[in-house]
Amino acid sequence: MADTETALQDQPASAPKKPKARRKRTRATKRGTAKKRSKSGKPSRKAPGPQKGTTVPPFPRATIEAALALAEAIQVHGAGQRIRRLTLFEKMGKSPESSTSRMMITNSSRYGLTTGSNQAEFIELTEPGQRATSPDLPASERVQARFETGIKGVAPFNALYEAYKGKRLPSPEVMRDALEEAGVAEPHRKECVDLFLENAKYLGLLRTIAGAQRLVPLEQALENLPEGAAAPLPDKPGFRLPTPVKAERARRSYKNVCFVIAPIGDEGSEPRKHSDMVLESLIERALEDQDMEVIRADKIGDPGMISGQVIEHLLNAKLVIADLSFHNPNVFYELAIRHMIGLPTVHLIRRADVVPFDLKDFRTIHIDTADKYELVAKLDTYRAEIANHVRMALSAGSEGANPVTTFARGLAVSVKPATSTDEGT
Repeated sequence: MADTETALQDQPASAPKKPKARRKRTRATKRGTAKKRSKSGKPSRKAPGPQKGTTVPPFPRATIEAALALAEAIQVHGAGQRIRRLTLFEKMGKSPESSTSRMMITNSSRYGLTTGSNQAEFIELTEPGQRATSPDLPASERVQARFETGIKGVAPFNALYEAYKGKRLPSPEVMRDALEEAGVAEPHRKECVDLFLENAKYLGLLRTIAGAQRLVPLEQALENLPEGAAAPLPDKPGFRLPTPVKAERARRSYKNVCFVIAPIGDEGSEPRKHSDMVLESLIERALEDQDMEVIRADKIGDPGMISGQVIEHLLNAKLVIADLSFHNPNVFYELAIRHMIGLPTVHLIRRADVVPFDLKDFRTIHIDTADKYELVAKLDTYRAEIANHVRMALSAGSEGANPVTTFARGLAVSVKPATSTDEGT
């Protein structure tokens, strides 16, 4: 008996081991339970991560021209010096917390034109931003700075520039394939090419030579610029924006409708040929990836009075594209209705026509139709420009700028749905 007690006393103490093992099993059991709950659709303890397949594109989601609006506003209202964010947007007549204002700050920052976030107290021009907007510098230096920020400073844009400078531009589809090596995910490649083409056009890098569009090197573009001081800045800079029909009118949904206002004219007339070309070769092609139903007044298949149907589309369509060519009075009447309710609208016009005074301060796409051979060469560029303006207009939503929303800010318009069964109104 004594020997047994002595042997027991000589053994090392191991009592704590069993509770530890039980605690480990308990934790493992809890983890397994949490996983089971997650698979069954019930809440789990693990925080959800980012959704699969969502990526942030490696380029700003606006053109360099649009992004420059914020930098130019700092030049006008702050003499190029840092300025309080709230003061800047007050001077611009915009809410600092609106989605449009936040987008302006984000894109201006991504282009390297300004510093300061959406929550920053101050917004300030970077050194390239100063050179890109200074009214005291020659035009060549401003364009050089805008190239550095709008093309060279954005990796996918610079990859396209280096691949095609001095050459004839291939089709947009080929350019999209080239973006794979630049690390641009497939869902973002069309937008990337569209933005690059408009930036190149804005900087004077696109030239029509021998019936084809070529991307000229920056040095060649700078040779044709005047040596004097750059053009004066605008007085009021800001972010200026710009399928068959279903027969069941009572059940129409306007959620994805793009209504086109155009000078239709008689069959075989110049306005009709122009409108058909713009509709079929430019607008419909530009919106192929937007999943939108493109409708023009003469394409409405619903029974009833055409004037009433046009008004319904103006009041309810997600987007309106207005072709101001030929200065058709019906177009301006319909455009005024759309401006009154302040919903997304994009303007375009023939280069041969003058933009009316009341609209001249708002972004308009100019389509040069004088030479049919040059027009064919520029079709892809025009489609990209329309696609970019559409994206900006839809992103701005009801905050987009037009003469009515800009100068009659206290005006409020309430639209009653046409029928009780209408969707998306």
